[in-house]
Amino acid sequence: MMDAHLDKPERARGSDRQFVTALARGLDILRVFRAEDGPLGNQEIARRTGLPKPTISRLTYTLTQLGYLNYDRKLGVYSLGGGVLALGYVALAHLDVRRIARPLMQELADECGASVALGARDRLNMVYVENCEGQNIVALRISVGSRIPLGVSAMGRAYLSALSERERAPLIDQILRKYPDDKTKILRSIEKSFKDIEKRGFCVAIGDWRKDVNGAGAALALPNGAGLYALNCGGPAYLLKGKDIEEIYGPKLVDIANKVVSLIGVKNRK
Repeated sequence: MMDAHLDKPERARGSDRQFVTALARGLDILRVFRAEDGPLGNQEIARRTGLPKPTISRLTYTLTQLGYLNYDRKLGVYSLGGGVLALGYVALAHLDVRRIARPLMQELADECGASVALGARDRLNMVYVENCEGQNIVALRISVGSRIPLGVSAMGRAYLSALSERERAPLIDQILRKYPDDKTKILRSIEKSFKDIEKRGFCVAIGDWRKDVNGAGAALALPNGAGLYALNCGGPAYLLKGKDIEEIYGPKLVDIANKVVSLIGVKNRK
């Protein structure tokens, strides 16, 4: 995974007078903590953010005082605090799409024995806000809060396809700059995914994100501009064969997206 400072949006640079750099830096610190991590020290946080260590020290102190970080004095390391958890739980609790989509996602996960997830964009990643797993899945354990790359995953490409050209172009530019050695291959895969989605509503990633993982992705655009998400169905290549993804699970993912949109539309009319 790339370090957090490489994913900063271009508008976070100096010419935007409305942009509060100190606030952005504090939030960048919170973003560097990953589900697979243990606690982090100031040196590792500085490396991941690209910020000077003295700046990190002041910001981590402030975040600790506010309850967004916990500090272990004995080890000199930080972990996310209750303030972050409170914000996260409030955000998830207000996502009707998560509650409505879950039973439909679980049904497909049980059928294919793999993982079916709902994700939202976080800079150049998709972050899982819901995940359902079939009983057969043993090789993939991706939980809520996990992130997968925007440009090389089926979920990410499906999300990109649903954006306007004005919104999409700068993101694709950032993706290609993030992976300079693979930009031709990535751009070709993105373009193919867009054509597939236009034709059948979903795209596939056969060994693109990880060589041993196959998956399908479909966009989920809520009515009345209520939000843009994406769904995926993914799992180990030995379990999810390319043909089954193309013929069975990809179309079912599109059905889930359509049903969720319809159900949310009915709820909003009540």
